[in-house]
Amino acid sequence: MLCSVRLRRLLLPVLLAGLPLFAADSTPAIAPRKLPPPGIEISTADRTELTQGAAALRQEIDALARRLAVPSSSRLATLLPDVEVYHKAVDWALRYNEFFDPKQVGIARQLLATGHERASALGRGEAPWLDATGLIVRGHRSPLDGSVQPYGLLVPASARRDRPNRLMVWLLGRGEKRSELAFIAERETTAPQLTPRDTILLIPYGRFCNATKFAGEVDVFEAMAAVRTTYAVDPDRVIVAGFSMGGASTWHLAVHHAGLWCAAAPGAGFAEAAVYTSAFAPGKEPPTSWEQQLWHQYNATDYAANLFNLPTIAYSGEIDKQKQAADIMSEAMAAEGLKLPHLIGPNTAHAYHPETKKELVSRLEALADHGRDPLPRELHVTTHTLRYPGESWARFEGLDQHWKRADLVAKREGDKVTLTTRNTRAVRLAVPGVRSVTIDGQSVALPQTPATNVVLHRDGTLWKAGAPAGLRKQPRLSGPIDDAFMEGFVHVRPTGQSWHPAIGTWAHRELGAATKLWRDLFRGEAPVVDDTALTDTDISTKNLILWGDPASNSILRRILAQLPLTWTEKVLTFRGQSYAADHHAPILIFPNPLNPSRYVVLNSGIDFRDHAYGTNALQIPKLPDYAIIDLHEAPGPRWPGKIVTAGFFDEEWRAAP
Repeated sequence: MLCSVRLRRLLLPVLLAGLPLFAADSTPAIAPRKLPPPGIEISTADRTELTQGAAALRQEIDALARRLAVPSSSRLATLLPDVEVYHKAVDWALRYNEFFDPKQVGIARQLLATGHERASALGRGEAPWLDATGLIVRGHRSPLDGSVQPYGLLVPASARRDRPNRLMVWLLGRGEKRSELAFIAERETTAPQLTPRDTILLIPYGRFCNATKFAGEVDVFEAMAAVRTTYAVDPDRVIVAGFSMGGASTWHLAVHHAGLWCAAAPGAGFAEAAVYTSAFAPGKEPPTSWEQQLWHQYNATDYAANLFNLPTIAYSGEIDKQKQAADIMSEAMAAEGLKLPHLIGPNTAHAYHPETKKELVSRLEALADHGRDPLPRELHVTTHTLRYPGESWARFEGLDQHWKRADLVAKREGDKVTLTTRNTRAVRLAVPGVRSVTIDGQSVALPQTPATNVVLHRDGTLWKAGAPAGLRKQPRLSGPIDDAFMEGFVHVRPTGQSWHPAIGTWAHRELGAATKLWRDLFRGEAPVVDDTALTDTDISTKNLILWGDPASNSILRRILAQLPLTWTEKVLTFRGQSYAADHHAPILIFPNPLNPSRYVVLNSGIDFRDHAYGTNALQIPKLPDYAIIDLHEAPGPRWPGKIVTAGFFDEEWRAAP
């Protein structure tokens, strides 16, 4: 299926009219490229000086960490990332050739000096930057991969530590050279384009240049959590906004997490994949059917109904090609009975018009004054995947079928809740004082009243209280393959000998590509452990990414009988089909038999490849829940080999023949 019927209607007039279709951030071509691009050469003397300086700061951090590794110093220990981000910025620029301007050598010296100053302050039991106002750089340690990630703040003089503050999350435009070094320098000198009054501004790094997808999305919420450890944040007065790539990020976070914000202000950007990237232009390799289904994960147009309770104000320059994002979202919202306020900067290209920006800021301030209703009387929630089940008091807990539109309309009158659903198998209510629930015309007896957190599921045609039994797709366990990299994960490297050299060589190469992509585009060292060194803690807390075959990987061999395939030295059998094991390999995601609340993945990292580097709109899942790869065909720009079959497991994680 190409896309929803509604999206077909939205795209058809544009395609028939022959209007220009755009690549990311006004880049017409989508060519493979290196991200970040190659840096410049710096002098041997500068490299030696900075390398020694970074090593000295690392030693100081390590010594400080040992000193603070006692219960009485636990609070100070949590502030170590505020120092470590300065070391990482310089160390990575040196290690990975990421100096892009001669001026960055001087900036690196300054960052090392700031790192030493902060380390010395922590050694004295002080952290003066916690009480500072203005532009501040902080850091947090990500549970996703253990990396330290920077974030920026603009703290107004009116901010208080003893009362809730307003917060605006400001999402940055595309910056292919925005290394950690460049980001920190920018955050120490440059305020965001929108600065509402009396509001703390959080500028996440977003893990570099990905339009807050995958680890970039996780980074936004980790940075928000980090801010809350220092400042009291009013949960009903949080705004999300951004421009260009940041506008695309705002559309994404607004529609997929609508219940979290009191207002959203996307500027320019993109809102879907098909039109924006000219996906069906003549001469292009057409997207596979499963790729088109997977567009439903991030297409903001498919989630427009979620803006029912979220005031959203779009901004575009009148002559900006990226005005397309607001135009197509306006149509998508109109199809849901919603109207999108759209401010347009007169005769303006890819920028904010000064007077229009003032009006936008004024409107955002008024919306923050009013605040969010945390328990609206009526909710409209839509999704295509349980990665995004909803963020309010009624949300999805199970679907009849993934990648088809599911709808949930919830109404609350006193202690009575009425629900209407489509393509929905289970829902969760998290609203206090519920005594009566009617869903799809059926009255459901609750296990206790009043209820505050209850799951309802449909058994045949009858709705019942309680969660559905058995293995099933559910929030945080729904696929596709890339979903495994939205939570803590570890690559499990085989230490044995593969049955066939081609399989072992391929798995080794693909593991290297996966860890390199993660380092380049998501700015962390992907955790890797030998199969013989995997711990029970790893199994209980992380998604396991298993590489190799049952002969080479002992963990894969251990769980093979509980996976939906058979794999011997001669034959790989999946969904009733047999494949020669000397040149075929499986890629799949499945609940981990050793810990069914986590995933196991076979032979795949994040699965977009070089062809998606030129546009953030294509940095989206490329493979579904499973695929069989024929290794007789060498890896290309789109796939790691020839895909002979691919598809999705059903809602019980079954693969029908």
